[in-house]
Amino acid sequence: MRRQSMRAPPANKRGTGRQLIEHFYDAQSGSGFLAWRLKTIQRKTKFHPESSSSPKAAVVMGGGPTLVRDNSQEDQLQDEQCKEAISLMTHTNERDTIFQKMQETFHFRQGLIHNPETSASVLSMFPRLLDTKGLVLQDFSLLFGAETAARLLERWPSYKPKLIKEAAALVQTPLLQRLLQSARGEQVESSADYHPGWDSDMSTLLLLLHILSPQPAGRKRGHKISARDAIDHLVVFHKSCQSLDEHLDSDERQQPYLLASGTTKRAISAFYIAMDKKLIPCQGNTSLAAFDELFKMDVPPLSKLLT
Repeated sequence: MRRQSMRAPPANKRGTGRQLIEHFYDAQSGSGFLAWRLKTIQRKTKFHPESSSSPKAAVVMGGGPTLVRDNSQEDQLQDEQCKEAISLMTHTNERDTIFQKMQETFHFRQGLIHNPETSASVLSMFPRLLDTKGLVLQDFSLLFGAETAARLLERWPSYKPKLIKEAAALVQTPLLQRLLQSARGEQVESSADYHPGWDSDMSTLLLLLHILSPQPAGRKRGHKISARDAIDHLVVFHKSCQSLDEHLDSDERQQPYLLASGTTKRAISAFYIAMDKKLIPCQGNTSLAAFDELFKMDVPPLSKLLT
């Protein structure tokens, strides 16, 4: 890819000085030879699961949650021992035992997740994911290591002002302006169609939905949704005085999202990851920690939100 992207631009795009730089990449319009070339390479190398019957293709090209990664975890249970551990976790309330057995069945669980025929059974086979905080974080750490697992939370203080600065340079809309005000910690006035929004960290994270460039369009791609609709696919506010079960029964979302339960968006008492009409409690009690945990869900359905 690097070799392809460094080819000389077409003859009609050559020039000198600033003109040559703009031909390679114009930052204001996002156009130029480099932008065109990268889009071409991305379109040619994009993985299409429906066009391949080989499981190896998914390993080489899949990426993200669908990629089967090498892992050298030791003391992994097999066969009957694995079944006994799963049964034990179902009938015990000892937190340390649950975490230990979840670690010892990690390889088995990864096999279920990456098998299309069994991925939907993970929550029913490991129901402690639904009532024990921290299990999602443990699996992510086992898969990627503690250093990678802590990266977002550690670097957020330096990321946040950069995201706000980048969003401030975009074409402003009423929604974007309100998010920027909340991200900066400014007071946002209520109106007939707007009530005080999320806290500073969540508002900054939602700015990403405005900043990120859309994927290249293709004949098989659906229409692009608005930033407002994208936010509703990522995080949903739920008043703590209302029934969680009623919300799940009426919910039609197909990808995991954050469900924030509280009296207001700025006073959240609990975060959950909603998936398949079930709730996985988040260990973190802040919007940033909950967001971090959502994107550590290494399950194939999450790829629908990321692609």
